[in-house]
Amino acid sequence: MKSKLVIFSLMLAGVAMTANGQTKEKYVVEKATDNIFVSVTGGISMTNSGKSEGKFGSPAPHITVSVGKWFTPLWAVRAQGGLWRTNFDTQWSKGTFVNGVAVGQEASYHKNVGQLRLDAMFNLSNAIWGYNPDRLFDLSFFAGPGLTIAKGNGAFTVESDGTNWYKAQAGDNGVGAYINGSIGLQGKFNINKYWDIDVEARGELAPSYLGYLSSSKTVASLYFGVGATYTFGGKKFVPYVSKVEMDAINDEVNKYRNELAQAQADLANAKNALANVKPEVREVVKEVSVAGPRAIFFKIGSARLDDYGKVNIQLAAKILKANPDKKYKVSGYADKATGSASWNQKLSEKRAQVVYDALIAEGVDKDQLELVGFGGTENMFGKNLLNRVVILE
Repeated sequence: MKSKLVIFSLMLAGVAMTANGQTKEKYVVEKATDNIFVSVTGGISMTNSGKSEGKFGSPAPHITVSVGKWFTPLWAVRAQGGLWRTNFDTQWSKGTFVNGVAVGQEASYHKNVGQLRLDAMFNLSNAIWGYNPDRLFDLSFFAGPGLTIAKGNGAFTVESDGTNWYKAQAGDNGVGAYINGSIGLQGKFNINKYWDIDVEARGELAPSYLGYLSSSKTVASLYFGVGATYTFGGKKFVPYVSKVEMDAINDEVNKYRNELAQAQADLANAKNALANVKPEVREVVKEVSVAGPRAIFFKIGSARLDDYGKVNIQLAAKILKANPDKKYKVSGYADKATGSASWNQKLSEKRAQVVYDALIAEGVDKDQLELVGFGGTENMFGKNLLNRVVILE
C-alpha cells in the first residue's frame, strides 16, 4: 500500500505542476504542429533491489527515445520509451546453513527491462525569469507515470545439499507490466533554433519485478543520461494578443478603410468631371495624391498579412499605379517594448518586405518603391500595438 501511495503522489505531481505555473508574459504557439520535438538520450541506470539489501547495484547502460510538444514556454508533455539493463544485488537467492539456520549470501543478477513513460515537463527558468529564446541554458522539472516491462521471477524451488541452499526458478515466468512513477530534472543547452543538448537525472519507484530474488515490495531506480533534442520547424512562440488589442487594431483599420473609400469617391468624381468637360472650351486637370490606408498593421511578433492588410494593399496599389511618376517609401516598424533590438530590426524588415512584395504582385512598378526597416521604435501613435506597422508614404 505504501508503494502505491508514493507512485500515486508522483503522478499527481506531474499533473499539478502544469496547472500552477504562469509566465510573466503569456506566449502561445501559432499552429498545432509548432514545437514538436524528438529526443534521444543515453546513459547509466542504477537499481536498488529493496530496502533490506540496502544498496544499489552496479551501473548499467540504458537508452531512451522521446517524442513531445511544448504547448507554452512553461510546460510540455512527452512520451518516452526506454531499454536498459538493471543490475541488482540480493541476499535472498542463496546462502548457507549456520547451526541449522539458513543464512543468505550476497549475489548479483541482471535483467533486461523496458520502460514506457508519460512526462509532464515544467520549465523552471522561464517560470522564474520569463521566456527568452536566446537563453543558453534552461532547467526543467518533469514527473509522471509509466510502465516497467520485465520478465518476472515468480514460481521457484529451494534446493539444498545440507551445507548450501539456493533458490531456482520453476518453469517459465511471463513478461509483466508494472505501473511506476518518477520525477527528475532536465538541463537543456540551447545550440540553435532546432537543436538542444540535454542532461537528465530521474528517480523512479515501481512495484518489485524481482520476485523471489528480493524480499522487498518495491524497486527504486536512478537514471543519468546525456542526449540531444531536435525541434521540427524550429522552436517558436509568439506573444498572446488579447481581444482588447485586436479591437484597437480593427478600429484603426476601419478608420483607414473609411479614408480610402472617401479617396475613391473623390477620384471617381474627378474622373466624371473630366469626362464631362468640353475640350474646345477648357481642359481641367486634377492631380490626385495617394490617400489612406497608409498603414498596414500586424499582430505582435508576426510578419504575416491578415485579410485586412491584403485588402488595403490591393486598394493602395490601384492608386500607386495611377500615379507612376511618384515614388513611395515602404517603412517597417516593430514594438520596442517587446523583444530584443536585433529581433525587432529583423521583424520590421520582414514586415516591410511582405508589403513590398505584395505591392509588386499587384502590379506596382518596383522603381516606385523604397524598402526600409526601422526596428523597434518608441510609441508613434500612443500605443505599443500601433507600432507593429508598415507605413506607406
